[in-house]
Amino acid sequence: MRVISAIFILIVSQLSAQDVNKLAEKHIKENGVQIIDDFKTLLSMPNVAFDLPNINKNAQHIISELNDRGVETKLLRMVGTPPIVYGYYPVEGADRTLAFYVHYDGQPVDKTKWTHNPWEPVYYSDAMFNGGEPMDFPSKTEDIEENHRIYVRSAGDDKAPIITILTALDMIHANKLAVTSNLVFFFEGQEEAGSDQLHQYLSDNRELVDEIDLWLFCDGPVHQSRKPQLVFGVRGVTGMEITTYGPNRPLHSGHYGNWAPVPGQLLSDLIASMKDEEGNVIIEGFYDDVEPLSKLEKEALANIPPIDESLKEELGINDPEGTETYNERLLLPSLTIKGLSSGNTGKLARNVVPATATAAIGMRLVKGCDPEKQKDLVEAHIRKQGFHIVREDPDQETRMRYPKIAKVTRSGGYPAARTSMDLPIIQGVIERSKDVAGEDLILLPTLGGSLPLYLFTDELKKPAIILPIANHDNNQHAADENLRIGNLWYGIKLMGALMTMEE
Repeated sequence: MRVISAIFILIVSQLSAQDVNKLAEKHIKENGVQIIDDFKTLLSMPNVAFDLPNINKNAQHIISELNDRGVETKLLRMVGTPPIVYGYYPVEGADRTLAFYVHYDGQPVDKTKWTHNPWEPVYYSDAMFNGGEPMDFPSKTEDIEENHRIYVRSAGDDKAPIITILTALDMIHANKLAVTSNLVFFFEGQEEAGSDQLHQYLSDNRELVDEIDLWLFCDGPVHQSRKPQLVFGVRGVTGMEITTYGPNRPLHSGHYGNWAPVPGQLLSDLIASMKDEEGNVIIEGFYDDVEPLSKLEKEALANIPPIDESLKEELGINDPEGTETYNERLLLPSLTIKGLSSGNTGKLARNVVPATATAAIGMRLVKGCDPEKQKDLVEAHIRKQGFHIVREDPDQETRMRYPKIAKVTRSGGYPAARTSMDLPIIQGVIERSKDVAGEDLILLPTLGGSLPLYLFTDELKKPAIILPIANHDNNQHAADENLRIGNLWYGIKLMGALMTMEE
């Protein structure tokens, strides 16, 4: 067991990030097999949020690993909820506290879609789509190549940062380096389930988080150009389901077709009215509250390498929505049809006019957009198309009173968040990260996905940025999720550099 003394080691002079890089590379070269084996152990534990026995097993394992490295730990608990793994690593004389957020839960799995058992890590010579083949886990470090991959749930989202943090601490201790900030480790167990209790956890434990100067969210993939990136914001998220109605029971399409209103047609027309031919949302006011970028953010956006053509080729898309670039589209609120249902298709199709049709609509929000207001705008548009909105299935009286009826079921959600690149502490992280990633480091104003970052930036009033390390093609949330070994090594170097950066 790698038990570290509670007396934290300081050295007279602080090393540059390049020097820390070299020490991290040396540590990886000497301990690569052990690092991968530790990762394999963590990945072998099922971690779906509602599976509390296994979630608690994950939490206890992580607590033990942090304790072995001299971190003061505790489990923050609420009844029936995955616990928060909290760790504190104080440094004598430090004037700054950095918090590393990671979530240790993962998405549910459909085993029928996976090539292998999603809870048993499998080592591959390369990505499956590149012709990679399964192989034995390495027994010698010299047998490890950066393009090797581990396939298993949560390899890329989001257990990799846990191992990079633990290994960075090992490297720092082994080389007697100075940790230059107080460190907080805040590992959540229900992010993939919506983080419903995160607000309460933060509220109940304000004394543990009030001193934090910067939150570092360790989640997400590197840029699609394969270059490392820092991300300064996330989109918010909300949505709704819309159900339209035809007859009060399915009808024979021969007897009633051309007479009975078809709910699928009504719904299709309604959805089509929400966007123009370019894919822009034409709901009145939908873009009005978008907060503009700062000068520094505009400069960062202009320096991001173009990826549209390569993405079109990779994803088989001929004509993307909008006229802006991919990165520019991330800075606008979106409206996506996540799913449609009405009747059956294929061999189950029947000659009927269905009674209902339903669409699930997802909305991603950018800084300035309020989730409830965006849903209000969509509902106002639905009414303008002649629909009467209900919250429950309509009764006979309602059906006879209104020609077009839509049931709208609103989802929850949360707003977008974005941290200014101009802050001195942020500039320090940028420069230190460039020493690891090189001048090709991408500074992305907003990630396309969503995280409850607003709880930290808007409610705790603290800056927060995202440190993505996973490969962009890691299949997060999908079958055959994976992590490229080179990205694991990058994460170790980045964590080590940030833990030792000058104040």
